[in-house]
Formats: sequence, C-alpha cells, structure tokens
Amino acid sequence: MGEITLVRHGQANSAAKTEADYDRLTELGHEQARLLGQWMAEHDGAFDTVMAGSLRRQQETAAQLGFGDVITDPRLNEIAYYDLTDEMDRLPDMPPRNSPGDFAVHFPATLSAWRDGRIAGAEPYGDFVERVAGVIALAAQPGRRVLCVTSGGIIAQAVSGILKLDIPQMAQLALPIFNTSVHRIVVTDHGPILGSFNATPHLDHPDRQAIRTHY
Repeated sequence: MGEITLVRHGQANSAAKTEADYDRLTELGHEQARLLGQWMAEHDGAFDTVMAGSLRRQQETAAQLGFGDVITDPRLNEIAYYDLTDEMDRLPDMPPRNSPGDFAVHFPATLSAWRDGRIAGAEPYGDFVERVAGVIALAAQPGRRVLCVTSGGIIAQAVSGILKLDIPQMAQLALPIFNTSVHRIVVTDHGPILGSFNATPHLDHPDRQAIRTHY
C-alpha cells in the first residue's frame, strides 16, 4: 500500500480582501508550519515525494516543514475564492457575508453557483474537480509515501471525491479544516481510502490550543 499525506498551509492573511493580499503566511502561520515540520521529523516516516502548490502560502509552508526537493504542482492551488465571491456579490439573491460565521452559508452557495454556471470564476467548476482528481491520482503511488502541501478547498474536494460527496457535504468538510492540519489517504489495490482527517498532532498539547486556527 501507499499513502498520500495532505497538509493545509499555515495561517494566511485572513484580513485580506483579495487573493493577492491573502496569499502570505502570518507570523503564526510560519510558527504552525515550523512546529509541524518538527513533529514530522520526530514522529513521521520519510516521504518518497514532496509536492506543493505554487501559491506563496503553500510554498512558505513547505519551506518551514523543512523538506528539500519540493515539486511544484499548480493543481494543488486553492480555489480562487475571493474572485468567486466578487461575482457572488453581483447576484441579487446572494447570502449574507457580514461575519466569519456567514462563511458556513456563503461557501456552499458560492460553490453551487459556480457549478451551475451562475458565476464563472478563474476556471470552470468541472476543471477544478478534474485537476484535484488528477493530482490525487498522480500522488496515489503504490508502495510510496507522498506529501502534498495544499489548501482547505483542495483537501475537502479530494476527500469528497473518495467518499462521493456533493457540494453541501464537501462544504461541511472544508469549514473545520485547521491550518497545518494533516490528512491521510491510504492507497490500496482497490483505490484510495480515507485514513484520517484534520489531525493536528503538533498542536494538541494544552499549551498550544490557542494557536490552532481555521482562518
């Protein structure tokens, strides 16, 4: 069997209003990634391949983990969510987006509008689904361990593809994903199987509860 380990990037600039402003780690995000790298060095096995998306926050997270020879694959890049929300703002029946709590309603509504063609985004929804499936298929190498540094939307879609979930369930998966959380997919002869989801072993000590973040 093989194993795919998906890691979400560290905390990014959640006060941003654009994709470009969001795409950098905060000081806490760097610390979260450094702690995960330390935990992996002490407790995890070696990886045969390390991959990361091309976004700055993903590359910074991979660097803090301490792995060399990282393969950059843009298929691990996050949904261009700020671009999609800009389009949602122009729809007459958009859900409210006044506080972080509204994300639970706005996110699945945005994905549904994207899938149904009511908003366009930087890529068609079908292309997004296909690129996530493609990079997971590439990482699913029998007998090898592959680490992918990516983002919450990619992780949620990858798991949804395995479990055959639709957008409402995919959105529920995405909402609680912690920064620098670890997700394992077991590669078997019969296809990929979800092994674990949203683990934060490097932050589970009581003294580190305050630095567990979603945004």
